[in-house]
Amino acid sequence: MPAPFALSLQDLAPIAEGTSTAQAMAETVILAQTADALGYTRLWYAEHHGMPSIASSVPEILIGSAAAATRNIRVGSGGVMLLNHAPLRIAEAYRTLEALHPGRIDLGLGRAPGGDGYAMRALRSGGGEEFSTYLAELMAFDEEGFPPDHPFSRVPVSPGGISLPPKWLLGSSGASAQAAGQLGFGYAFAAHFSHTPAAPAFAAYRQAFQPTEDFPEPRTILCLSAICAPTEDEAKFLATSQAVSWALFVTGEQRHLMPPEDAAARVLSPQQQQVIEHQSSLWLVGDPQQLAEIIAEKARAAGADEVMITTTVHSYALRRRSFALLAEALGVAPRPGA
Repeated sequence: MPAPFALSLQDLAPIAEGTSTAQAMAETVILAQTADALGYTRLWYAEHHGMPSIASSVPEILIGSAAAATRNIRVGSGGVMLLNHAPLRIAEAYRTLEALHPGRIDLGLGRAPGGDGYAMRALRSGGGEEFSTYLAELMAFDEEGFPPDHPFSRVPVSPGGISLPPKWLLGSSGASAQAAGQLGFGYAFAAHFSHTPAAPAFAAYRQAFQPTEDFPEPRTILCLSAICAPTEDEAKFLATSQAVSWALFVTGEQRHLMPPEDAAARVLSPQQQQVIEHQSSLWLVGDPQQLAEIIAEKARAAGADEVMITTTVHSYALRRRSFALLAEALGVAPRPGA
């Protein structure tokens, strides 16, 4: 029986140990084609910087590559970290993508930097308090909404004759929920790394919602981390790569995603063990039936219209298998001929 919500996925373009960057990039296209065939609704890429294990630093390039290699699935950013960019540059990039792949692009926007303080300085990133200014500027460029006396009113956005794709605000604490509703955007909640409950944020979003052409009705996405395998024991073993790699990252050790065999043998410090204990409640790990029940309950409790899954395992083939098992367990119909 189909789940009462759409199913989508997020790809961080992980670089696994023993894999070249070129191979990791090629795998983003293979995963996009797999997700399209499996019937997933959309595929998003998240902007990250200064992280050796993640290659999704420029979402718009990955979006263009994936959209060109697929036919049905929506492809977008989850998200663009707006403070790292001049709003005009984002308006140009995502208008271009929308022109190349009309009706299939999403523009998800986040206020986080997508990296540490060193990366922020290298990117000349703005401070968090400037996000509303950047967002207003982006919308003014798209809607030609600058006052006549504003210096940017003389700057036409190229390509012209097209609007930005549907816009989503991303949040992890509910701070953006009301704004997303007032602007008539979609709203996505990052429950894959936030311990804050999503339901209050979704409620605030819906209460504040004002309809727009792109979103006549409110639309919410609950983002979850999940690793699925035929058995719970195998899923737990595969999950050691994510757990240990996250603990190493948080405690200052940067490296590519470890194989589960190496991760299981790694001796961790008490601090690293605490990192895993704190975060592990957000990682859903199990067999298809277990995860289908857990995901459906989380979506119901949050009031989500859609669930977006991110999966971190060392093997690209087993990551694709995880997405396939979840799609089948949740009743997602494959796309014929995709």
